[in-house]
Amino acid sequence: KLRYETQEELLQVAREYKRRGLPISVIVIDYFHWTMQGEWKFDPEKWPDPKAMVSELESMGIKLMVSIWPTIDPRSENYAYMREHNYILRGERGVDVVFMFFGPQTYVDTTHPGAQEFFWSRAKKNYYDYGIRTFWLDEAEPEMRPYDYDNVRMYLGNGEEVSNIYCVGFAKAFYDGLKAQGEEVCNLVRCAWLGSQRYGVVLWSGDIASTFDSLRKQLKAGLNVAMCGIPWWTTDIGGFINGDPESEEFRELMIRWFEFGVFCPIFRLHGFRLPYPVRDILNPDGYCGSGGPNEVWSFGEEAYEIIRRYMYVREELKPYIMKQMKLASEDGTPVMRPLFYDFCGDKNVYDIGDEYMFGPDLLVAPVVELGARKRMVYLPEGCRWKDAGTGMVYDGGTRIEADAPLDTIPLFLKEDARLSLQMKPCTADEIEG
Repeated sequence: KLRYETQEELLQVAREYKRRGLPISVIVIDYFHWTMQGEWKFDPEKWPDPKAMVSELESMGIKLMVSIWPTIDPRSENYAYMREHNYILRGERGVDVVFMFFGPQTYVDTTHPGAQEFFWSRAKKNYYDYGIRTFWLDEAEPEMRPYDYDNVRMYLGNGEEVSNIYCVGFAKAFYDGLKAQGEEVCNLVRCAWLGSQRYGVVLWSGDIASTFDSLRKQLKAGLNVAMCGIPWWTTDIGGFINGDPESEEFRELMIRWFEFGVFCPIFRLHGFRLPYPVRDILNPDGYCGSGGPNEVWSFGEEAYEIIRRYMYVREELKPYIMKQMKLASEDGTPVMRPLFYDFCGDKNVYDIGDEYMFGPDLLVAPVVELGARKRMVYLPEGCRWKDAGTGMVYDGGTRIEADAPLDTIPLFLKEDARLSLQMKPCTADEIEG
């Protein structure tokens, strides 16, 4: 969900995933787990024993990811030191406030090498040393409301000229710090720019709406990101903003988004669900609540059984996906890519933006319309295609109407593919076997 407010709440959710036999690799502590923006450490009242928490999660096979914001409250313990050393963003004119969120904030100047090192030193002391190895680098644009970018001074220059590289410095600070500790790096980031991919980041598509229109846009977003050279990409399954777990329409959206999410490079769930809490974001000491439930069992029994099934499909795909991830690291081949990447000789594929290849063997055709139970699918020239659900084989260069009941996403394998998919319910024991 948006944020687990306490250590015990987060552990209870993790335990429930394991009790149900559901595969889960990572769980996230989101924003405002900290004492104050710019202090980058757990609130000891709500998170009393981070080391024990990490240890229990590890015993369940779950890694802990922690959200990091580069915002700094002038009242925080690091502000004076960072200002003195020119480690914060400043205004070209006026006060050094560039963001209003629970009071006035500025940001770490991630274009400054010294600021990068100091930033990581705080994260190492307060997170890494507890056993946390992966981070959610949020607010990475950076987000600036009161000021235009031309009124922001960064180490590398005026904000209007250099702000797009801010997110690269943010990623680099944590990449360099983790690499110095001998770690492999996989961090989640809300914003990327040219070169971000070299710093081990997974880009997600931001705080998007929980609508079918938004789901349609994610297909094109993911394919465009892939062609920009960033192979590790994901979305908030179900969208981030709004979404009522009691709504039948939203439950259908969640199912369809999960079916799509299985066939994205990174498979993850996040969202700010109804009912919303009361939040006073202009008050420096205001309470930051969380949203409604957003665990996979939160959307009714029908949705749960379908989602559960697709979680196991993802587990089945892991060897195939990891092979594609390795290739992406070696030569940049995107895991998720438009049809013309593999079938450049087929003139019909260049106008298709709602189907894609997931690795070299699997064509994915998500359902992105409310109430749709069929959809048209074009199968590219150059090979024959087998429906992963029915086993029927089709010639390439043809357009078919594929059945797509609520529990089915149209998937087609190249006829000579070595990949096989068990598109039926199975148990956790079968997956482990």
